Amino acid sequence: MFIFNLTDPITLILVTVATILFIFLSQEIKKSMVAVIPLFAFLILLVAHTIQIITLKEEFSYLYSILCYNMALDFVFLFVTFLGYLWADDVEAKALNKKVLNSKGINWLFKNV
Repeated sequence: MFIFNLTDPITLILVTVATILFIFLSQEIKKSMVAVIPLFAFLILLVAHTIQIITLKEEFSYLYSILCYNMALDFVFLFVTFLGYLWADDVEAKALNKKVLNSKGINWLFKNV
């Protein structure tokens, strides 16, 4: 059974660096849709890991804890990339003088950033 294992340290570092680069790229070019790419990728990974844990056969029961850790990391990365998307959306809205969905924007979270 193939698992995209985020608990491997090298994979974790590479995925973290790629996520940070996507978020900062979206901020630099002022397009918040670039920050959505890792958000959807982690959502797909979460769904894939959930399906794998649901359909796990008895002979692969040793993978249960690895899949649970991967799902926890998927949730953490989803949260971080969602905040990154909100940040990029705020930067894009300020650059293009557009109104954000929330009247206060995300300023309450990123006042000092």
